[in-house]
Amino acid sequence: MVISKLFRLLVVAVSCLPMFSVAQPEAEPKFPALMKIVVPFSPGASNDAIARAVSPLLAKRLGTTVIVENRPGAAGVIGADYVAKSPGDGSVLLLTSSTFLTAAVTQPKLPYDPVAAFAPVALIGDGPMLLAVSAQTPVKSIGEFIAAAKAKPGALTYGTSGTGSIAHLATEMLADAAHFKMTHIPYKGASNALLDMAGGQIDMMISNYTSIASQIKSGKVRALAVTSAQGNPMFSELPPISSVVPGYTADIWVALFAPASMSPALVARLNRELVQIAKTPEVKALLEPDGATPMALAPEEVSKRIRSDLALWKKIASDKKIVIE
Repeated sequence: MVISKLFRLLVVAVSCLPMFSVAQPEAEPKFPALMKIVVPFSPGASNDAIARAVSPLLAKRLGTTVIVENRPGAAGVIGADYVAKSPGDGSVLLLTSSTFLTAAVTQPKLPYDPVAAFAPVALIGDGPMLLAVSAQTPVKSIGEFIAAAKAKPGALTYGTSGTGSIAHLATEMLADAAHFKMTHIPYKGASNALLDMAGGQIDMMISNYTSIASQIKSGKVRALAVTSAQGNPMFSELPPISSVVPGYTADIWVALFAPASMSPALVARLNRELVQIAKTPEVKALLEPDGATPMALAPEEVSKRIRSDLALWKKIASDKKIVIE
């Protein structure tokens, strides 16, 4: 009897205790079964190669299928516009380079707002370009090159892959900062400009290493400096342009964007996965030849970098009146 009373009292006491719920771990946001990474350039380009290295790794980490679709044209605008108008559920993403911003500031009839229409997700890699000259020119250093350009304003020529390209804006920014003038020769593709530089028809180019590596190795082209603010371990023999022109920097990056309507949770999940993917041997092998390195930036930091670069290129394009009609 006593035990029975004690048991009933214990039951009543327990029933009066406050109930505590056990916190459940927050579920990871889900992505569609089929995802598409749009590359706004032709197959075989460096951005395309990176996208094709990233896609199977991302598919494995998300448990989905990820394909790459090329939508080239208008310096990347056609592909970017397609992504800007796509749903923000993760089914369509954009992998592009700094050209995304240079196209935005040089094309007045852009069909989207480069800031408002996209959610920056991750900066996969960031690295320098190289300033190179024809081996037929006598200059052997960045200081000698600038002195030669100042000695004969407008006489030296430089080639680019086209008006409004990052090489075009980066070279004009250098000329402005160092107070000299050169003549721009736009080409339909960097490879055509490189051939003419190797042959001595033009004097200088700013380009990523991969595009000019063969001509450097052949001795027909001479690299003088890197465009990054500091020296780069991959090009330890080359000084930064900033050693002669303080404050000059013109890095090139590869990044992944989503439509602006993507939820912060999906953006954050993609960012976490891509930060890890950028460090894998498969992706690093594509970044390292150009001296590019993975960037472990949060989405807010990526967004800040995009806005900063956009303002920089917008000022150069405006000051130099660089417009693609």
